[in-house]
Amino acid sequence: MDKTASSSSSFKIQPPSHGNLVTILSIDGGGVRGIIPGVILAYLESQLQELDGEEVRLADYFDVVAGTSTGGLIAGMLVAPNENNRPLYAGKDIVPFYLDNCPKIFPQLTNHPILDAALSDICIGTSAAPTYFPAHYFSNQDTHGSVRDFNLVDGGVAANNPTLIAISEVTKQIINKNPDFLPIKPMAYDQLLVISIGTGSDTSEQKYNSKTASKWGVISWLYEDGDSPLIDCYSDSSKDMVDYHNSVIFQALHSENNYLRIDIDTLHGNLSSVDVSTKENLGNLVKVGEQLLENPVTRLNLDTGRYEPVENGGTNEAALKRFAKSLSDEKKLRDSKSQSNKGAN
Repeated sequence: MDKTASSSSSFKIQPPSHGNLVTILSIDGGGVRGIIPGVILAYLESQLQELDGEEVRLADYFDVVAGTSTGGLIAGMLVAPNENNRPLYAGKDIVPFYLDNCPKIFPQLTNHPILDAALSDICIGTSAAPTYFPAHYFSNQDTHGSVRDFNLVDGGVAANNPTLIAISEVTKQIINKNPDFLPIKPMAYDQLLVISIGTGSDTSEQKYNSKTASKWGVISWLYEDGDSPLIDCYSDSSKDMVDYHNSVIFQALHSENNYLRIDIDTLHGNLSSVDVSTKENLGNLVKVGEQLLENPVTRLNLDTGRYEPVENGGTNEAALKRFAKSLSDEKKLRDSKSQSNKGAN
C-alpha cells in the first residue's frame, strides 16, 4: 500500500502508522468448503457490528486480506469494485497464482501497474483448480502501454494457506521503508494481529497408507476412490507447513495471542470434497462452520505436530470476540490520530 493510494482511498481505514498494529486476514483455498470460513467471517462481522454500532465491512478493519481459490473469491466479495472493475482496498488483497513455473502474486494498490488486473480475471485465475477448472489466460496493459500475458491456475498450488505470503508482504513494506508501515520493525510480531481461517480437511490416518499407495500408478495418484491423493497431499501439507512456521515464530517471540488459526481436520465424505455443491452438502458445511465456532481454540504442539486445546483459551467464538475488540480499538485509534493530524494541519 503506497502513500498516495492510501490517502486517495475512499475507505475509512487509516494506515498502520496511525495505530499500534498491522491487521491481517488470511483465508485458505478449498472450493465449496469456503462456506466454512464464510460462516466464521459472518460471525466476526457481527461482532464488529455490535462494537461499532454501524454497518461494517471486514475490509475496513484489515490492512492485508490474503486468499487463494475460494478464499480469493471471499476476499474479493468483501469490497465493491469501482467503475474499472478493480477492487478498492484500503489495504492489500494478496492473491497468489501459479503457472509458467513460478508463483505470481497480485497485490492491489501495487507499485507495479502491470499487475493491476481486473477483479474478474483475479477471481477466475485464483479459482482455476487443476482437474476442476481450465487454466485462465488474460493479458493486461499498464498506463505506459506495456502489455503482459498471464497464464494462471489456482493459487492453492503455490500457497493453499496464504498467511505466510501476507506476513511476507508486510515485512517487505517495512524493509522498503514504506511510511505507512513505520516505525514497525520486521520481527515485531507483537504488532501483528493475524486471523487465519482454514476450509477444513480429512486427516484420517486410514484414508491413505503406504502399502496401498506403493501399488498406485499415475492414474491412482490422480484419482482414487473419489479423491485425488496427489492434490490432497500437496494442498494439505502446504497449508499445515505454513501454520507450523507461524506457530513456531509467534510462540518463539511470545506473541502467540496475536495469531488465531481456525480450522478443522475431521471432515469426512462429501464434506471433505471441494466440488460437491448439492443443497444438502452446502447446508452441512454451514453446520460445520457453526460447530467450529463452538469448538475450543487449538494450537499446534511443536513437539507432536498435533493440535491441542489452548489452556484457558475458550472457544473460537470467544477468541473472535476478543480479536473483534482489538480490531475495533485499532480502527478507533487510527481514526482518532488521523483527525488529530488533520486538525494540526
